[in-house]
Amino acid sequence: MGQDKKRSSRQDKTEGAMDKAKGRLKEAAGALSGDERKKSEGKADQRSGTIKEKKGHLKDLLD
Repeated sequence: MGQDKKRSSRQDKTEGAMDKAKGRLKEAAGALSGDERKKSEGKADQRSGTIKEKKGHLKDLLD
């Protein structure tokens, strides 16, 4: 958790947005190629990104 405290809210929000974008691309690629696993990975990346963004917003509220 020590390393987690050093991360700023901006870093969490930025990384979250990047994960969401990466997830959308993966999901689209999976849909186009018919690869259900890639599609699922994309959805998981998007959920992970959303969590990181919310974590960043929460840090803003607590500071």
